[in-house]
Amino acid sequence: MESLKEWATVVAALEDGVQTVLLRKGGILDVASGFKIEAKKFLLFPTHEHQEHHHIKPEFHKYLEQVKSNPPKAGFNRITSYAEILSEADISLDETIKKLSKFHIWSDSYINERKNWKPENPIKAVFLKVYKIPEVNTPLKSEYQGCKSWININEEIPVRKAVLSDKETESKLKEFKETIK
Repeated sequence: MESLKEWATVVAALEDGVQTVLLRKGGILDVASGFKIEAKKFLLFPTHEHQEHHHIKPEFHKYLEQVKSNPPKAGFNRITSYAEILSEADISLDETIKKLSKFHIWSDSYINERKNWKPENPIKAVFLKVYKIPEVNTPLKSEYQGCKSWININEEIPVRKAVLSDKETESKLKEFKETIK
């Protein structure tokens, strides 16, 4: 099954319903044109590289502390959720990128850093519906390493309840769509 690599801190915020949007440009090993959607439904594969306090808004530092205090077993990764894309857009206007701040936990300085990396490529804004699943400990393989967004792992998704209610999701999705107009 396709899996999207994302900071473990962000995955925790997604699982709490605090974050609903990912802003992506793609990893160094991704295609030159930037981040591409490879699946509409995918596992969230938590990563532990590059996470720093200054990359996260201060009110959300607790997620970084949680992740650091409870790492997965050596040689494994802990998968606890999957996501479904409900909406996506390429964003290049600074004003729109700033308005999306209410949908994520990243600091303004980090978003500016990402925006300025490969400035010719827009930021992909992806609105997600997230589902918690029973914990799966998957062995880390060499093909999962490196700065790439998508990996394929041999796990199936059990059907589970969404993190946010349908009403909450629809409300936030409507607000997201109004923001990216």
